[in-house]
Amino acid sequence: MRIFPLTDDIYTFPNPRLACNEGILAYGGDLSAKRLISAYANGIFPWYNEDEPILWWSPNPRLVMELDEFKVSKSLAKAIKKEKFEVKFDENFTQVMIECKNIFRPTQDGTWLQDELIQAYTHLHEIGYAHSFESYYEGELVGGGYGLVIGDMFCGESMFAKKSDASKVALYHLVQRLKQKGFSLLDCQTPTEHLQSLGAKCISRDEFLDKLAKSIENFPKF
Repeated sequence: MRIFPLTDDIYTFPNPRLACNEGILAYGGDLSAKRLISAYANGIFPWYNEDEPILWWSPNPRLVMELDEFKVSKSLAKAIKKEKFEVKFDENFTQVMIECKNIFRPTQDGTWLQDELIQAYTHLHEIGYAHSFESYYEGELVGGGYGLVIGDMFCGESMFAKKSDASKVALYHLVQRLKQKGFSLLDCQTPTEHLQSLGAKCISRDEFLDKLAKSIENFPKF
């Protein structure tokens, strides 16, 4: 297995199909907007711990959600119908990232969301590439997530919930918005039981990269 080194002055990436199935493709470089956009346009994303260099991933298989395949359980349908949560987009992007960083995850030791990542993605939000989807309960931000738009694909990054169904309701409304605006797919990156229970499925890296190549031909507005 070869992991390719990146330099600060070259923003191109190795072919993501060269990554091992686990997904590590390269290390190093920086988190500039130019590099991050280049990474996502090639199906690559950063994921690393505080004591590691920046690691760049393109896993096989890839978890995706076809927008028409989102599953609404009975309990979720009730929460949506009752309008328990007020859902907004892009109202509090940085705070969403902070909440994703701080939420307790029993399967993870610490967090991968360092301050430099929050700063980098906030800049992507400011220039129109990154977006948040947010649930509010009695005016308090209690759930949601964030991701990037590349072509007509939404690349989901992370979610959090402080109340039951808060993130799922926000995700449901995100999917409806993506469908309305003409997006084709929600990239969920790596398999999780939670997202698979909502309709996400695994496809091969090759199939994902083929879909991505088509998605970047279209530019709907989020």
